Amino acid sequence: MLAIVGGTGRLPGLVIEALVAQGESPVLAELHGHPIEGRGDLPVMPFRLEQLGTLIADLVARGVTRVCFAGAVRRPTFDPGLVDAATAPLLPRIAAALGGGDDSALRAVATLFQEAGLTPVAAHELRADLLPEAGVLGTHTPADTHARDAERAMAVVAALSDQDIGQGCVVSRGQVLAVEAYPGTDWMLRSLTGEGAHDGPRGGILFKAPKAGQDRRFDMPAIGVDTVIGAKAAGLDGIVLAADGVMVLDAPAVIAAADKAGLFLWVRAA
Repeated sequence: MLAIVGGTGRLPGLVIEALVAQGESPVLAELHGHPIEGRGDLPVMPFRLEQLGTLIADLVARGVTRVCFAGAVRRPTFDPGLVDAATAPLLPRIAAALGGGDDSALRAVATLFQEAGLTPVAAHELRADLLPEAGVLGTHTPADTHARDAERAMAVVAALSDQDIGQGCVVSRGQVLAVEAYPGTDWMLRSLTGEGAHDGPRGGILFKAPKAGQDRRFDMPAIGVDTVIGAKAAGLDGIVLAADGVMVLDAPAVIAAADKAGLFLWVRAA
């Protein structure tokens, strides 16, 4: 049996849709403050981080053997007064996880599931169409300047990997205009459109890629229609994704949105 530990956004619903179509009925674990979209009539097991040990024990008792982490998760507040008996022994490890970067935090929490015999499964393993093949998607194509910007952006993301910061950046004519940090891609794009935003040359690209050494079972970067809308509002020319490293949520809708916005969508092979 498989459980989905869900966050927000479109991804959990897409995974649920694929599993239900295959005749599976996954167990849904919903983190407090992160409602699972697209779950249909499937029930959920609500939990708080302070009761993580109880959740893991309950999943094992239900016969769950595999777990998929899907969806965006904000760092939850942690109230030591709500910690239950099953979670108390895990408290030092949870506290250490919350003090690290996103990837290290997810890896530490996922390790607790693995130690209980729950095997992590990546969302794209359950729904292969989340990872498009390399090439240009849609009707618009990148220019040579965009290829050079992609090289520059790839180097930036690689340099930030050691610090466990972000999975993307915005580059225009070789200049780095923005770097993704904890608030995420949408926030980064909005930072280029508000009052006081950069007034220099626009165009350029949004580049998305996993961090070097990132465990893609837990935190694969993703884009959706909102990403296209944000890139258009920021005045960019297109979006470049690392092949086999970035999920496209509802690819037909994303491609249609990029075509309409006049943006290219390039899945770039390494």
